[in-house]
Amino acid sequence: MPPSDVPSHHRPLDDLLDCPAGLLDTTFDQLRTLLVVHETGSALRAARVLGREQSSVQKQLDTLNRNCQAMCGEVLTLRQGRGKDYLFTPAGEDAARLARETLGRWQDAVHQSRRRLGRMLTVGTTEFTLPIVSRAWARASADLGAREVEFRAVHVRTKDMWARLESNEMDLVCGTIVSTPEGDRRLRDHAVVEYARGRAMLLTNLAEDELPGPRARTSALAELPLVVPAAGLIADFLAGWYGAAFRDRLNVVADIDDVHYGRSLLRSGFVRGCMIVTESIGRRTAGGPAEPGELPLRTVELHDDLEPRAELMTGAFVRKADLERYDDGHPLNLLWAAVHEDARHYLAGRRASS
Repeated sequence: MPPSDVPSHHRPLDDLLDCPAGLLDTTFDQLRTLLVVHETGSALRAARVLGREQSSVQKQLDTLNRNCQAMCGEVLTLRQGRGKDYLFTPAGEDAARLARETLGRWQDAVHQSRRRLGRMLTVGTTEFTLPIVSRAWARASADLGAREVEFRAVHVRTKDMWARLESNEMDLVCGTIVSTPEGDRRLRDHAVVEYARGRAMLLTNLAEDELPGPRARTSALAELPLVVPAAGLIADFLAGWYGAAFRDRLNVVADIDDVHYGRSLLRSGFVRGCMIVTESIGRRTAGGPAEPGELPLRTVELHDDLEPRAELMTGAFVRKADLERYDDGHPLNLLWAAVHEDARHYLAGRRASS
């Protein structure tokens, strides 16, 4: 039967049967080696990363080059002389891109299957909510350990936390979000265990005559020099109060990547101004001893006189659909029950100490 007469639903099978032998002989291990060489530049450095002999890595490269030459008419890599990195040909660059996509998709599929079958849990946590994850795992570890569940705690930055939960990278996240007393639309599809609510405050190196305390109005922020992060909680606060183009309406004297750099910037005195922080960060930072040459920092409470009135809410978040998809004995539901129990004890302890 001529190719044009082959029914379309048969052609995918024919294509599979026509795969070149060199392609069928290519392994995931070889593709990973190719990627490591692409990242490190040489077989020697790749061998060190992989924990192998250089000759083993070189043999895999030679096999890939030979197969690609037979299939495409071009090798993947070229040696450029002693001490120089490998040169990747156009075919090699294409192969590296495809290898990265292929291995990435297979790894994602394996992780998804392990999570569905209860063999793996991935929990994201910010630096400040790590104790929640630690305590919850301690409560559930006996059950989960007996099942040989792989538990992965991954550090996430506040600005990335929600996106990584929504993209299914994480089974559960712990962190802090900007919310309102009336709630948050993002939480409609998520179960939440709330640990604390609080307000933001100003951390500043300005003198009292420049910024009198003990509090400042949020509507007066436009009058102050501000140190502002590019994204995250504080950017969410400012966008809620002043709109998405808040930088055009405020006096931003420095853009920062994270609160730690902002704190150091204020202490150095290189920039004089204010930075919006959480109460916990502000109280831990202000009033502490400064190093020689550093400026002392103090806190000023923020009185929220703008709408919407925003709060910081710290808690644990999980997709409702995941909890409903699995039975009560699934590791995710067991961990979620442990988070509930931890929050109950945590809040009881806070009430007792207040």
